[in-house]
Amino acid sequence: MIPIAKPYFSEEEKRAVIEVLESGIIAQGHKVEEFEKKFADFCSVKYAVAVNSGTAALHAALHSMGIKKNDEVITTPFTFIATANTILMVGAKPVFADIEEDTFNINPLQIEQKITQRTKAILTVDLYGHLCDYEKISEIAKNNNLLLIEDACQSVNAQYKEKKAGSFGHIAAFSFYATKNLTCGEGGILTTNNIDYSENAKRFRQHGMSGLGAYDYNEIGYNYRMTDISAAIMLEQLKKAEMLTKKRIDNANYLNEKLKNVKGIKVPSVKKGFKHVFHQYTVKVQGFKLSRDELFEHLRKKGIGCSIYYPKPLHLCKSFAKLGYKENNLPIAEKMSKEVISLPVHPNVTKEQLDFIANSIASLG
Repeated sequence: MIPIAKPYFSEEEKRAVIEVLESGIIAQGHKVEEFEKKFADFCSVKYAVAVNSGTAALHAALHSMGIKKNDEVITTPFTFIATANTILMVGAKPVFADIEEDTFNINPLQIEQKITQRTKAILTVDLYGHLCDYEKISEIAKNNNLLLIEDACQSVNAQYKEKKAGSFGHIAAFSFYATKNLTCGEGGILTTNNIDYSENAKRFRQHGMSGLGAYDYNEIGYNYRMTDISAAIMLEQLKKAEMLTKKRIDNANYLNEKLKNVKGIKVPSVKKGFKHVFHQYTVKVQGFKLSRDELFEHLRKKGIGCSIYYPKPLHLCKSFAKLGYKENNLPIAEKMSKEVISLPVHPNVTKEQLDFIANSIASLG
């Protein structure tokens, strides 16, 4: 089986973990602090706060900005459920806006139509590794006095012109889950230029501890700390960020050349000025010989680890039924959920495997 994702680890990560184990400091310590500083520099922001998952990063971001009960947060329905769940976790209401068909990202025009007096923030998602249209979205946020939160969990090292993911919003959240472009198995971090958001998040990740005393608490908080073991792995992964990103882009470009003329298969779009980091290489199946689901089964039988991200947009999931959405409310997201399929382009995929993937599709066309 050619896996859809596979971590890229080497001796450096192994040595880093052993050093932490031998040091005796394995919880949140100096390695976490070092990683926070280096990741903030990597994203060209002032502050970074490491946590134990991308979900924790989103939750901490929303809490740190003061999003609360009865607030509305506009977001995309075409994403992993953590994006919307964390809005519910702070007591706010997710308001879904439809997406663009070419990038799969939230449509700025749809955002404007969803703004009400209760709207407090826009929560974007840089889906599959392609950044949102932050020029338009930032202008909308500014004109309506809204906070802008960037779910960058899939877009580490993505860029628009010279600006990197994690630096567009008032705050951003990243994930280092096992399938992500940079990984430590489980982990996350939030980035911001606002010191108050940063300090709020630091308290939130440690049970609301105030910092004035070892057991002094000012507010509710959670155990969202990152371990030094995870931070040590991430410090090594961060050194390889450019190399790992280039491998994904090269693999994606190779598949593009192989598949671009296959009737019924639409390869990923990359808008001018954007650097797509291909957390997922996602094609659309539109008028192909097989349906999307038939192609999925065909590839899986051949040992190709393809996946569907996402087979159902969030507004149609049972857990969000109380919000009142129905079929055809967000037609582009619903259409994409029936057409997308993601193929392996991670750094461990070989040229021979890419040829096999491409030929397994092209031979049907």
